[in-house]
Amino acid sequence: MERVYIGLGSNLAEPRAQLESALAALDALPQSQLAARSSFYGSDPLGPADQPRYVNAVVALDTFLEPLALLDALQSIEQQQGRVRKDERWGPRTLDLDILLFGNRRIDEPRLTVPHYHMHARAFVLYPLAEIASSDLPLPEGGTLQALLDQCPFIGLERLA
Repeated sequence: MERVYIGLGSNLAEPRAQLESALAALDALPQSQLAARSSFYGSDPLGPADQPRYVNAVVALDTFLEPLALLDALQSIEQQQGRVRKDERWGPRTLDLDILLFGNRRIDEPRLTVPHYHMHARAFVLYPLAEIASSDLPLPEGGTLQALLDQCPFIGLERLA
């Protein structure tokens, strides 16, 4: 089994309920076990500002699935929860599931890049990740989670009750 960290986000159709449904779906994935989940965080949207705030979280999933099989499963969960893929980047969505880290692998495939691009600069990814992973978590590109946290302020982020 490999430890995979997955980012969750939603800003449409009752975002907290979307994330709760996604957590249940992730827990039911074959050959996988949900190991930990962060708190929910509210965050300002990237891209177009005329959209609702996001609710975000990060989970740790232990899995025997290969990266592209896991990606297919995540996209299926997104679709089941009403995700419509559009050309608009960073637009509103019912659910977004992103593979952030896949063990200590570096993956550069047409459909999948791991570590997830720009995760190093996204507080809504790093702070929930730090809740469930050690701050000295080694990253595939070198360095640690703590080093990323030191460069990414807790701005525009709110830990939700």
